Order: sequence, then C-alpha cells, then structure tokens
Amino acid sequence: MKLLSNSMQTFETQITVSNQHLDMLNHVNNVQYVQWVQDIAEQHWNARATPEILDTFYWVMLSHHIRYKGEAILNDVITLKTFVTKAEGVKSTRVVEIYNQQTNKLLTTSETEWCLMSKTTHRPTRITPEIATLFS
Repeated sequence: MKLLSNSMQTFETQITVSNQHLDMLNHVNNVQYVQWVQDIAEQHWNARATPEILDTFYWVMLSHHIRYKGEAILNDVITLKTFVTKAEGVKSTRVVEIYNQQTNKLLTTSETEWCLMSKTTHRPTRITPEIATLFS
C-alpha cells in the first residue's frame, strides 16, 4: 500500500444550500451529498492535472462509503474538503469531508475508491508517479 505524505493536497470549495438540494424534510437530500462528493473529486482532478494528463486518463468510482453525521438546511453555507489518502497500482482512495461553515460542524464524511482508466483503451491503468504527486 502506498500511503501519500501527511502534507496531502487538500482541495476545498463552498456551496450555499438552495431549494434544489432539499428533500421533503427540508434538509439536504442524502443523494445530494453523494453528488457533491463526486463533483469535488472531479473539480480537484481538473484543477491539479495537466491538459496532457486530462487528455490521457479518467477515473471511475469503484466503491463509496458515506457516513452522515448532521444535516444542512436552506441557506447554510457548507465547505467541502477533499484529499487523496493512498494511491497504489490502478486505485486511489479519496476522502471528502463536508462541514457547516458557520458552526464548523462535520456533516458528512466519505471514503471512495477510484480506478484510473486509459482514455485510449478504456481499461484500468497504473497510476504514474506524475499523477500520484498531484495529490501528495
């Protein structure tokens, strides 16, 4: 197992909860949290990877575990933080933490396993040192 260094590159973004994010109980729908996990992973990849890397590789989700710890409601400003904890072979593990920005309360954590794919063959491909260093 290749663990990345303790100085992992953390990527953050903020979102203000809107009506479209809410369920019938008037808090953020669980499915919306999953969408945000996928969205921030994609944003992080696009922000760090070079155009050549983006033209050559893409990621697919292999497994996803999410733990709900609190709820967000309309107009809450939430902070999403993500970082990669390990990269080995063709797989990497990404953590996403979602916080209420006003209270700094942790709302959700997730751990997702991703597989690096070749755009040419559409098959798994080994994580190159260049890609691994994008997130360490």
